[in-house]
Amino acid sequence: MAKRSIRMVLTKYSDNKKKKKEGKGYIETVMNLIDFPLLDQTTPNSVISTTLNDLSNWSRLSSLWPLLYGTSCCFIEFASLIGSRFDFDRYGLVPRSSPRQADLILTAGTVTMKMAPSLVRLYEQMPEPKYVIAMGACTITGGMFSTDSYSTVRGVDKLIPVDVYLPGCPPKPEAVIDAITKLRITIKDYSINHHLLQKVSLKYFSNPKMQYLHMN
Repeated sequence: MAKRSIRMVLTKYSDNKKKKKEGKGYIETVMNLIDFPLLDQTTPNSVISTTLNDLSNWSRLSSLWPLLYGTSCCFIEFASLIGSRFDFDRYGLVPRSSPRQADLILTAGTVTMKMAPSLVRLYEQMPEPKYVIAMGACTITGGMFSTDSYSTVRGVDKLIPVDVYLPGCPPKPEAVIDAITKLRITIKDYSINHHLLQKVSLKYFSNPKMQYLHMN
């Protein structure tokens, strides 16, 4: 049993390639690791020298709690990430059933005019800062229903702001992991001042907007 064991180590690389090193049975497994230069400045007394903004970003990108808003077949592809093959738990993602406990909403599938107020209400109930991933063609543009359907919203970004667009019909689980990685990189470079400016502009996405959609 000991001969067949593999030593697993974490190294600072940005891809998922495997590299062999010295010794039989030694495999170096590379995980997606987001580097923070300021967090590496330590002293012999184990004191970390960093800024409050970087520390907040580091803790947030390592513990994203998504609210899964699946309405169509794209969500089945996301469900496969929960299994052991893709194991999205390594990114710290813990699905939540309440928007008040989530900081990421993942929309997958067609959004209709009747569902639009509910989606906006869920987004407004999420605490700040919050992020959105639009998964699939139906969510991004309306998909095959965008040409002759009177009740389909032509893109979820007309209702809520989207941080990452994930095209496909449906996207592969590997593409979902890549979208989550890109979102984590975005969170790493997040600024509190940018959040304050963005918070003012997001007042456009509110319930009066829903009334406008229903009237037109």
